[in-house]
Amino acid sequence: MDAHREDEGLQRKTHPLKIFDAAKSQGRFLYACAPMVRYSKLAFRQTVHHYGTDLCWTPMILAKEFNRSHFARESDLTVSTLGPELPTIAQFGANSPTELSRASSLLAPYVNGVDLNCGCPQSWACAETLGAAMMQKRELVRDMVLATRQRLADDGWCVGKEADVDNPQGKSRSVSVKIRVHHDLRQTMDFITTVLGDEQNRNIDWLTIHPRTRSTPSSVPINLEALSILTDTFGDKLPILVSGDVFTLSTLPYTSHLLDPQPTFTTSVKSNGTTNSLSDTSQTNGTSPPATTRPHLPKLAGLMSARALLANPALFAGYESTPWEAVDLFMNNVARAPLHLKLGIHHLSEMCSAGFGPDRGAALLSKKERARLMEFTNWIDVIDFIDEIKRKKGLSDGVKRLS
Repeated sequence: MDAHREDEGLQRKTHPLKIFDAAKSQGRFLYACAPMVRYSKLAFRQTVHHYGTDLCWTPMILAKEFNRSHFARESDLTVSTLGPELPTIAQFGANSPTELSRASSLLAPYVNGVDLNCGCPQSWACAETLGAAMMQKRELVRDMVLATRQRLADDGWCVGKEADVDNPQGKSRSVSVKIRVHHDLRQTMDFITTVLGDEQNRNIDWLTIHPRTRSTPSSVPINLEALSILTDTFGDKLPILVSGDVFTLSTLPYTSHLLDPQPTFTTSVKSNGTTNSLSDTSQTNGTSPPATTRPHLPKLAGLMSARALLANPALFAGYESTPWEAVDLFMNNVARAPLHLKLGIHHLSEMCSAGFGPDRGAALLSKKERARLMEFTNWIDVIDFIDEIKRKKGLSDGVKRLS
């Protein structure tokens, strides 16, 4: 394939709304990998995609720096020219219509859509009026979305929502927003209404909701009441993803006709001998509602996970802990799309831990073995160490190397 034709092939993308529709037609949620600083790199995105993740987000890219810095453009996003297509959403941190639209224009050839981060709660982001700080600027967010759509349309991309989903040239692109909620949910509803605009020609293709406030720590369970109200109110107007407390498919704190089987809850025995029903046997502090009070969310379209996918890339394939084959696959992907050694080792340490599933003894490596893993200073020693562990466990012949 010559360079021009290869570039054309790289730019052909499936519109994410078609992926939403495909998941719905299969009677299931759409599955998404959340934007994670440092971790949403190509090798990891390829791994989770192999195990059923439909859409992967990039780490949050600072639009202003991306527009001005060649280094940022080289380092913030890596894509593969080899098939199959890995549907990817580029997420930006921005507070200016000009900066967001320019950055989106630069990345549009290489991703399926662009997303504005209005949910990052980190203090540095909010101090720069980025992330969750944008939840107080709904008109500005609307203007940023409109400017981005116009810029992409001027560049020749098809951004007409449903009208352009089936673009035969693969030139359709999506625009979306990821949010948190306010303490006063009426503010969140006003925010969504403003950003959404005309329901018949909406400004955004879908919405991701993290049902925690800017100040709510991740150790506190998500606000199920807020999630239920928002999906009931807006779920018929556009697809809605939920981010937060997606640890395993069997331990979700809500029900849906798109879950098969319906979520079940494990029983934890307290020190005093009593039992407690838990929706999350990971590191959260809250207990799930009793089965009779778990909200039913028929208008929720998809699930987005972060920490649980780091610990178990096969989460959306139904695994409750990482299988060894996922470790092999990740290592092979790293060989094609290299990661910094320490970052790769951190990924492996997360994947080989007990994770967030109900079986706390499911770790592939012991705590001592994971500590040993962190000491290595080159990839050869890492591979040899994993090979040795697998041989001791009688598991195949170690890491499957590339031919």
